[in-house]
Amino acid sequence: MNRTKLLALLLPVQIIIVNILSFVPQFVENYYSNGIFPYISHGERVLFGWTDFSIGDILYGTALFLAIRWLWSTRKTWKTGYKQNLLKITACLSVVYFIFTALWALNYRRVPLYKKMGIEKDYTEKELIAFTYRLIDKTNALHLQLTQSDTVKVVVPYTLDSIYAKAPEAYALMQKEFPFFEYSHNSIKSSLISVPLSYMGFGGYLNPFTNEAQVNCKLPLYNLPTTTCHEMSHQIGYANESEANFIGFMASIHSKDPYFKYSGYSFALRYCLANIAKFDEGLAKKIAKKVNKGIRKNFKESKDFNAKYESFVENIFEYIYDNYLKMNEQKDGLETYSKFTGLMINYYKEKEL
Repeated sequence: MNRTKLLALLLPVQIIIVNILSFVPQFVENYYSNGIFPYISHGERVLFGWTDFSIGDILYGTALFLAIRWLWSTRKTWKTGYKQNLLKITACLSVVYFIFTALWALNYRRVPLYKKMGIEKDYTEKELIAFTYRLIDKTNALHLQLTQSDTVKVVVPYTLDSIYAKAPEAYALMQKEFPFFEYSHNSIKSSLISVPLSYMGFGGYLNPFTNEAQVNCKLPLYNLPTTTCHEMSHQIGYANESEANFIGFMASIHSKDPYFKYSGYSFALRYCLANIAKFDEGLAKKIAKKVNKGIRKNFKESKDFNAKYESFVENIFEYIYDNYLKMNEQKDGLETYSKFTGLMINYYKEKEL
């Protein structure tokens, strides 16, 4: 058996092994997520974090170029040699899948965060509404502190580099309460493909091969602190999107910087209002009227941004990513993002927000 055929046959074997590991999350937690992964991720951040530009984006661009070049060079061989070509593609996917899983993706199979923190994840509509009112009070007060007017939107006075520098400081403060959210050695960068990411509907992504947190720098600036903190949570091994949203929110509000706090609270408030609208749109609109007009202007800023980049491309990538999440222990697909409200509600049941 030649090497290409062997690698191709190893792909389904790898997939089976990874799915078996889904049944032993504590094993993954102990020996991968808290075992070898911290060394892998820290090493990659040291190796790739020193540059201002995204090495991961260049890596993806190079891979895409090589794939297109190979497809072009083999275009005349598909009629007679399609079996060998498909075998080569499968062998290549097998290698990529192995690297992807070994460097990061096994974190999809770790112990859920709500179990790790000893909290529930489910909540009632009544609890959601009560928590939303608490969020409104907190966000309104913070908004007035920043603007001295309830009708003026918040304008973040920082550069992108300043936000990227302040985000690890927020993690350091959060780490005092949650030691398992330890973050060291920055590797946070504006994605070179921020415009395409905007059309795809993504605020950022983690490159699993370089452990760089890639941030869509085209986003409204008030969103960027929490988005940055979200992507950083992926760097330290939290793959689930609802967990990443929760950690991004918690890091933002633990910051001493009021603009970070505002980013976190307003981020959570938008999700809570959207979740209320799912079962009672009229009630969501009624509650939203209690939100300062300036905050609603920031929300409109986000809405206008999404409308500017809305296209069929977003629908395609949403479909692809929705199914990708479902294949990786997130059965709700893109709805997983909004599930972090359950973590917030249950964590703050008996705590001051």
